[in-house]
Amino acid sequence: MKDLFKSSRFKLVVIIIALLLVGMFISAANGSSKSAQSSIIGTVFAPAHWAASKISDGIDTIFENAKGDTEYEEKIDSLQQEIGELQDQLADYENIQAQNELYRDALELKEENEDYEFVEASVTGRDSANPYCTFTISKGTLNGVEDGDAVLYGKYLIGVIKKAYPAYSVVSTLLDPDFSVSAYDITSNEISYVTGSAELTEDRYCKFENLDSSTKISYGSIIATAGISANIPKGIIIGTVKDISDESTSIATYAAVEPGTDIEKISKCLVLTDFAAESGDADDD
Repeated sequence: MKDLFKSSRFKLVVIIIALLLVGMFISAANGSSKSAQSSIIGTVFAPAHWAASKISDGIDTIFENAKGDTEYEEKIDSLQQEIGELQDQLADYENIQAQNELYRDALELKEENEDYEFVEASVTGRDSANPYCTFTISKGTLNGVEDGDAVLYGKYLIGVIKKAYPAYSVVSTLLDPDFSVSAYDITSNEISYVTGSAELTEDRYCKFENLDSSTKISYGSIIATAGISANIPKGIIIGTVKDISDESTSIATYAAVEPGTDIEKISKCLVLTDFAAESGDADDD
């Protein structure tokens, strides 16, 4: 509306109206007789009347269009609000679906291992500067969580508790070079260990290290925990082999392993706080 008053068209209307008023005053001063002056004024202002009429119609059209635009914008706002609500519903559905997947896999694991005790936790923070996807969870020592406890997403290992505080804990993931766990290939039974790797972190892979050059491990092999650790039992799936390569600094071979779940996207997890250790297990990796 402010632009309308500033436009050249509106200024022209004001000038024409001013001229019309001047003409009216001159006509009133000359009386009702048609003098030469009044004829001249009539001739001069006749086009002005016509122009004023057309501009007035134009102004009415502008106001009608403005009203139409307002109604159109209101409809757009209404549709955008509906889209926002549908997107929220979809996000809720995806969260529920992911949570159901977590519980389903955990229930399956629990049925196979009745001695497993879990604490459910939410991811409350991520270290964006950390390339190994370190994150913080909502449970700590007050909930029975301890340093070194395995952190799972369903049936998959995603890391261990690096440091447990009373009300929260920091998780070190499979991608962290400081992380290490004994592991084996469930088909060939070859045993070694899985750790994070700076050279593989961009692909979000971890490393099954120190394999023999004649290893039978191949693309698609499933790697699971070997159960040598006191904190991590045997049989928790770590991930799937994506590549086999030779070490550049030794004659050993390693396998690039893709974790069983996308660590960067999880919003909830399970902490394995207790389980019955198998006889013969060592205290450490």
